[in-house]
Amino acid sequence: MEYYTIGQFSKLVGKSIQTLRLWDKEDKLKPHHTSQGGHRYYSQQQVLQATKQPIPSRKRKTIGYCRAPSIKQKDSLELQVELVKTYMIAKGYSFDTITDVGSAIDFNKKGLVQLMNMVAEYEVDRIVVLYKDRLARFGYELIENLCSKHGTEIEVIDQTEVVNEQELVEDLIQILEEFNGILHGKPANKAKKLIKELLENDSGEK
Repeated sequence: MEYYTIGQFSKLVGKSIQTLRLWDKEDKLKPHHTSQGGHRYYSQQQVLQATKQPIPSRKRKTIGYCRAPSIKQKDSLELQVELVKTYMIAKGYSFDTITDVGSAIDFNKKGLVQLMNMVAEYEVDRIVVLYKDRLARFGYELIENLCSKHGTEIEVIDQTEVVNEQELVEDLIQILEEFNGILHGKPANKAKKLIKELLENDSGEK
């Protein structure tokens, strides 16, 4: 896909560079990506968006997205894929599947990044997941909003709220490790212990 610098994009859409920078700041039109040097780059799709031209018709896909928190749960992931595929076949969808291994709060997983890039390029008609937290535990609404803006529907097979305490503990530990330096001087391992004890007490375990 071809990308344009902010100067090139400015000429193509008939807007000043200052206006484009303001749109970026106000989240009205974000660049497709920004280089490490801070240079903004825009896609052809954004040219069409900014000039109100229709997006070219293309065959958009249904993507079944499946995630396991760790490689240890390979069997669980395989079962999840089988269930999601069976559902999509029953619905008559033409689909591909994307699998991931990693925490529900990690937004840099390879599969999730691939999926979001496809959504941004208007390649995905719908995303099918077994449970909401297979897509994301926190920030689900942000992903849902992004998908909505690109005409992508998220279809959750089972709306039941499922809480895997071990996975939740691991996610909370990861958050603590990320913010280790902001815990008011408390060592991260002490905070981890406190969280585990709270969860154990809540579940009636000793």
